[in-house]
Amino acid sequence: MRLISLLGLGCFSSLVFAADVPGSHDLPLVPRLADAQIVDYRPAAELERIYPMGAIRKISGQLRFDGQVSARGKATSVTYELPPEHSSTEAFTAAREALQKQGAELLFWCQARDCGESSLWANEVFGNAKLYGADDQQAYLLLRLAAPQDNSLLALYSITRGNRKAYLHVEQFEASTPLGELLPTSATLLRQLKDTGVLDLPRLTGDPQPAWLTLLSRGLNLDTTLRVSVSGANAEAWRQALVGQGVRAARMELGNVPATGLHIEFLR
Repeated sequence: MRLISLLGLGCFSSLVFAADVPGSHDLPLVPRLADAQIVDYRPAAELERIYPMGAIRKISGQLRFDGQVSARGKATSVTYELPPEHSSTEAFTAAREALQKQGAELLFWCQARDCGESSLWANEVFGNAKLYGADDQQAYLLLRLAAPQDNSLLALYSITRGNRKAYLHVEQFEASTPLGELLPTSATLLRQLKDTGVLDLPRLTGDPQPAWLTLLSRGLNLDTTLRVSVSGANAEAWRQALVGQGVRAARMELGNVPATGLHIEFLR
């Protein structure tokens, strides 16, 4: 009886180990949630890739979105089915936080219906029908990895389907040529500030830059009730410049957080 039990346990263990798609593996930068299973894996392949930076919709048979990053390079993707005790939101947040701790920059972040139609993300963007679910149960994030991997992008997409199964899709893209300057959207800056409480912009070490002034002022003015503190070597110059761009002075105070570049905190 004991031998039978041991054999049964051995079979169960091998089945658990074999639950992932054969030949698949995690991407090094994104930790796997406990008991998540890889249900789709696509090894590195050379292709032309377009990553939306706006809500997607279809007009006259063509995909439409406000912005994009497009380049040629190698893409590798992993799709996880999550266990019932982990939600798609939890998996998405854990992956985002892990990437931010490694210095990745957020370029575009949307949630729920702000992303557009889930069917378009699943079938048109990622080519994976498993990712089709409720529009209000989705999230998408595009990040640029920190140097020396700054010619690589990472896309996250999470979804909960109608049958309550939850998935997290992770795609890493290595461009074959330099990506150049990529700027986030104003809405993404605001979402990051409100969700995480801070905006760390270490590259903004000098005088206020026009492109960033426009992005930050638009982001802050998307919610005119929001108050922030501004820290960094040139914090006062940035504060004055933001006032000049239409952000009310009463909404911004000088902070004292030591920062390499510009550091903005949400005052709750």
